[in-house]
Formats: sequence, structure tokens, C-alpha cells
Amino acid sequence: MALTELLRVLDLKISAETTLLLEQLVDELLRWNQRRNLTAITDRDEVLEKHLVDSLTLLPFARQSTRLLDIGSGAGFPALPLKIVCPELEVVSVDAVGKKVDFQRHIVRTLGLQGFTAIHERVERLADHLDYRSGFDLLTARALCSLGELVALAEPFLAPGGRLVAMKGPEGHRELSEQHDLLRQAGWSAALHRLNLPVSGAERCLVELTRSKVKLTY
Repeated sequence: MALTELLRVLDLKISAETTLLLEQLVDELLRWNQRRNLTAITDRDEVLEKHLVDSLTLLPFARQSTRLLDIGSGAGFPALPLKIVCPELEVVSVDAVGKKVDFQRHIVRTLGLQGFTAIHERVERLADHLDYRSGFDLLTARALCSLGELVALAEPFLAPGGRLVAMKGPEGHRELSEQHDLLRQAGWSAALHRLNLPVSGAERCLVELTRSKVKLTY
């Protein structure tokens, strides 16, 4: 299924020019993957659905935000697709694997993306950096770690009222149920968004956590 059809199934409206840039991202990923092993998914149609379209399920959140931190971003998903579609969004992505950050920087140069910073580092080491602390209204993480661990990682970076969106598979519902009371007591409100990818039907859960200004004390 062509990218335009995949996007149409999910009711994602993207210009033809932007779609071409997204296709170029996929082509470059597959080209680099032949020698750098960036992803286990090597079929182009699967990359379109399971990397690109999966990333763009976050588009409604990105379009409401001004500054995004994507942690554990791997080869740049969802950070790169979101930046391509939302060029005004300032994006910082961080990953501990150098070759994956190298690929992100290559795409930034190749596509001429402005306002995108790819950092080769463990996210924990950025927490005391003044440019990043409490500086983001959106934080994303794709299949990175448990919700409890993710909240601990995210909290130093989110501004009050900022949102953390954890991209999960079917286990997202169970994780949120198990953590709901603890999250509420820690000052987070939660919402769960379920969807299925358009070709494989793979189930996805977007766990949206909003950081309130104060923690509950009861």
C-alpha cells in the first residue's frame, strides 16, 4: 500500500511535497541499513507502516506543541517524521547508540531540516542541562521502557502542563491500569488512545500523561 493510502486510512492529511520528504527518509533508512544495521525491519512496505506511519500517529500531539523531546529515538522515529510534517516544531532527540544518531544527523543535512538536534547520550545525563530542564511541552518515547521508569526519566524535562506520550503495543492498557493510582498521586493525569495500523492491524496504545503543576497529597 502506498504511503498516501496508508495516511488516508488513518485520516492523516499531509501535503504531496511533505509526503515526498517522508518517502526520502524511508529510502535513506533502507540504504543506510544495508551497512549500518539500524533496524530489523528491512521490507520497505513494513518500514512505511511500522516506522513511518506508526510515528505519525503522534501527529495530533505534535501539531499542538512547540518543543519536543524524543528519548530513546533510535534511528529517529518518531522524531524525524514529526519534524518533517511539522517544520515549525523544535525537536531534540536523544539516543545512546552512535550510529543511529549519525543517521539522524545525515537526514537533517540531507533534507535541510532546521530546529532539529540529535544528541548521542543517555537521557539521564541531560537532566541537569539548563537548556533542557523543564523546557519541553511534549515528550515522546517509542517502546522504550515501563511507564514507571518513563515517568521518572521524563519529569525533569517537562514544563508544567506538558505531556508525555508513551507509544506502546497492546500491553499499554495493562501498564496504565497497574500504574494509574500511583501516577495520579504523583500529579499526572492519564488518557489512553487505542488504534490499529492500517495493513498489519497491529494494535497500538498511545498513553498520554499530562503533568499537573502540583502533586496530590492524599
